Amino acid sequence: MPVPATQPAAERKLLRDTVQDKIRDAIMDGTLEPGERLNDDDLIAWLGVSRTPIREALAELARAGLIEMAPNRYTRVAAPTAAEVLDAYRTLGVIYGGVVRLAVPRFTDAERREVVATLDQVLTRLGEGEQAALAHDGADVYAMWADACGNASLAQLCRSTTDGLSYKLRVPEIAEVVPVEAVAPHIVDLRDAVGAGDPIAAELAMEAVHLLPGRD
Repeated sequence: MPVPATQPAAERKLLRDTVQDKIRDAIMDGTLEPGERLNDDDLIAWLGVSRTPIREALAELARAGLIEMAPNRYTRVAAPTAAEVLDAYRTLGVIYGGVVRLAVPRFTDAERREVVATLDQVLTRLGEGEQAALAHDGADVYAMWADACGNASLAQLCRSTTDGLSYKLRVPEIAEVVPVEAVAPHIVDLRDAVGAGDPIAAELAMEAVHLLPGRD
């Protein structure tokens, strides 16, 4: 039996991914606001593509937690709530504790200095009351760890989950649920562990930053 041509499917997948990236970016930068309804016709006009790749992209974004869909009712940008914050924050800690442990030994000297500088900036912004703004930029902060972990499976897990989890932190109550005084000392520990090249100390610090129970 002749093998069916697969090129059209590959092109549709590529188009879906392009559409997904554009919608994702619009959600993450605030162009599309929490709770905003997403109409197929408006998305077709904006993106200049057919309905099929748009629906495929929206389904992927729904799995990532950035879109909420109810058949025959609505498709809308997810609206984070305070009730979701702690679970999402701790889930990030579970994932990124392991990521940090793998990434720290792989950092070049230049990358290590960059990560230490980024953590110093995080501490400065926390001290200046910018916790909500940091939550908005959270996906970028997590990305620096995933990019360096050297584990393709774990990096893929990060790509598929971090946006949705970090997006759930964008609530006015973030400072109440995740108090600065509870996390800042552990960020100092994380910075120092990275500077010392100590992956286990860095892993424990990252978990503590995310309010996970300590190890005996």
